[in-house]
Amino acid sequence: MKVLRYLDPRADLTFKKIFGEHPDLTTSFLNALLPLKDGEQIETVEFLPAELVPNTPLKKNTIVDVRCKDTHGRQFLVEMQMYWTDTFMQRVLFNASKAYVRQLDKACHYSYLQPVYSLSLVNDIFEPKMKEFYHLYDIVNIEHTDKVIDGLHFVFVELPKFKPQSVLDKKMMVLWLRFLTEMHDDVREIPDEFIENPEIHKAVTLLEESSYTEAQLYGYEEFWDAVMVERTIKDDALKYGTQQGMKVGMEKGMKKGMEMGMEKGMQKGMQKGMEKGMEKGMQQGMEIGIEKGRMAVKLEMAQKLKSLNYPIADIAKTTGLTIEQIEKL
Repeated sequence: MKVLRYLDPRADLTFKKIFGEHPDLTTSFLNALLPLKDGEQIETVEFLPAELVPNTPLKKNTIVDVRCKDTHGRQFLVEMQMYWTDTFMQRVLFNASKAYVRQLDKACHYSYLQPVYSLSLVNDIFEPKMKEFYHLYDIVNIEHTDKVIDGLHFVFVELPKFKPQSVLDKKMMVLWLRFLTEMHDDVREIPDEFIENPEIHKAVTLLEESSYTEAQLYGYEEFWDAVMVERTIKDDALKYGTQQGMKVGMEKGMKKGMEMGMEKGMQKGMQKGMEKGMEKGMQQGMEIGIEKGRMAVKLEMAQKLKSLNYPIADIAKTTGLTIEQIEKL
């Protein structure tokens, strides 16, 4: 019995085949992942050209994997991103805004503008401090978050964080996210839950290797080679950045340490100087005091001898005072 080999649904080839060619699967997927209220569920979708060309000086194309609209005119942009980059969120915002503005070409009046929903599936962790894997961004009033400007809605899903038990009340969301995270090249046995659900089972059959041509399979392998190269570049950049950060941190730490050491040294030096100065001052003060005491004793003695009519010359020899000092008494 031949064992079937399945491809990874996150690859560019398979993702676009499943969600860019089968309206029923895309409708099921969007209804499961988007924050649509009761009565807002998508009935069916019509695919639109996936390429959006921004009006920038560089004229660089940004590719959206799936772009479609429903019977109400609402547009849906779906993108699979293997690695997070600092500019990815800005690119998503640009594409959604571009799709929203382009409606004016036909509507010609603001009241006819329909919402644009952007769904980004990221095979990377970009919010490590948050435990949630599902992130919804709307234009809301900061103080009253129930007040929403209906126009642009953004959903970002961190696939590595997804755990089935975290969304038990949303069966189809769980199944679709399990499909994206559990199906890969090494899978040989399909979970029963995948087979029992018509949409998921159909998506699984679209992953069978036999469904693709040799050229497509070659492109599939090249995609993963490019992903590995991108991962290597990202890891090297992170490693280099970490090393540089440590180097800069050490330099700053040494500089800060020297500054603190100098400051502490100056404080210690000033304290020692003050202590030494006080000690020297006290010593000098004591010496001056003693000297003044001795002088007072000499003057008192000289005054008594002078009152007894001792010769001034003899008084000078006895006290050590000068003749001028004695005559002033």
